[in-house]
Amino acid sequence: MILSNAWIVTMDDAGTEQESGWLRIEDGRIAEIGGSVPPERGEDLGGAVVTPGLVNTHHHLYQTLTRGRAADKILFEWLKELYPVWAGIDAEMEHAAARTGLAELALSGCSTVFDHHYVFPRGVPELVEAEVAAARELGVRIVASRGSMDLGESDGGLPPDSLVEDVDAVLVDTERLAALQDEDGWVQIAVAPCSPFTVTKRLMEESAALARRLGLRLHTHLAETVEEEVYCGDLYGCTPAEYLEQLGWLDRDVWCAHCVHLTDGDIAKFRATGTGVAHCPTSNGRLGAGIARVPELKAAGVDVGLGVDGSASNERSDMFFEVKQALLFARARCGPEAMTVRDALRHGTRGGAAVLGRDDIGSLEPGKRADLAIWRTEGVLELAGAEADPVAGLVLSAPHRVDRLIVGGKNVVRDGLLVNADEQEIGREQRKQAARLTQ
Repeated sequence: MILSNAWIVTMDDAGTEQESGWLRIEDGRIAEIGGSVPPERGEDLGGAVVTPGLVNTHHHLYQTLTRGRAADKILFEWLKELYPVWAGIDAEMEHAAARTGLAELALSGCSTVFDHHYVFPRGVPELVEAEVAAARELGVRIVASRGSMDLGESDGGLPPDSLVEDVDAVLVDTERLAALQDEDGWVQIAVAPCSPFTVTKRLMEESAALARRLGLRLHTHLAETVEEEVYCGDLYGCTPAEYLEQLGWLDRDVWCAHCVHLTDGDIAKFRATGTGVAHCPTSNGRLGAGIARVPELKAAGVDVGLGVDGSASNERSDMFFEVKQALLFARARCGPEAMTVRDALRHGTRGGAAVLGRDDIGSLEPGKRADLAIWRTEGVLELAGAEADPVAGLVLSAPHRVDRLIVGGKNVVRDGLLVNADEQEIGREQRKQAARLTQ
């Protein structure tokens, strides 16, 4: 397959862009990219912008079932209101929720999705399997995690005791789920205890030991709010980042979500250890958590990806819009030179691949997987007048529905529509399952 006459944003090390370029796809990978006449006639993209498929580094797919709730509350209050609702989830609901979130993400140009699932009501099986099945149906890549909580209210934690699990049971189930990983890069498994205020020291340490024995990556929430800082100070006598350091959790196989409240010393430790960050600007704004220090993290050489976070704290699962939000949040805090349009897009593609430990996605280069988003510019009203720099026009005028999403060389979105599923049917089933959960 040859795609030609496109503005190709490769996101390679040199930041190469082919303003009238072409690329060739073979066997699910990119074979060639060029900026002159293609080797043979291919499909004319009519001047569309082609970017790598976006990479979402933090999400909670099940939360699409409970949007718009606790709309004016801070994180801890929001969680307290929603935990009892989430305690009723089952695999049928999870499948519907995952299809909804993954479909939204695909339509926003996202080809790889990390999901942090940590709610496991007792006696409810196959929740992670349900979301993996949804990803396979739609045709996107998924990094699914076995999250966990074992620190309930009666022991000083935030979640109700009904949602906490036995440590040994969590570890056994995590090892079982590791078998879902495949060699073709479609399904990856991570180990993801929820947060310092929902998980004991033992679970954090033993999860890390298990992940490292199995060669899996580690993920958790960290330093999201000032309330979390106070909580960790009262319970552990240190900041959230210091707590992770004590547990051996700052390392190259770890990435942490949010990281809004990091000190200069914390940033230096992240850089020294290779720990990554999933920046979730919209969710942080929605919950009033603050603005992460992404320009400082970038300047220090810390890998930063983007995440839409759960659809109950960011009611739109839209990765391209998150690219714009990251740009605006950085500039709102540090001025217009804090982040460029292409910096923001890099966080949403190459940066995301880095924090997930993936060197096969995130940029358009020969040998890498053919995951790409095609953004039509011709006839698009909000891009009229942006012909001099359509990349800047796209980012600054987001959100957009992607015209075409190709994952592993296969069409997942074509002409702005899902190829492997019906959007209306997904929405109907989602509403049915949301009603079951909240009735």
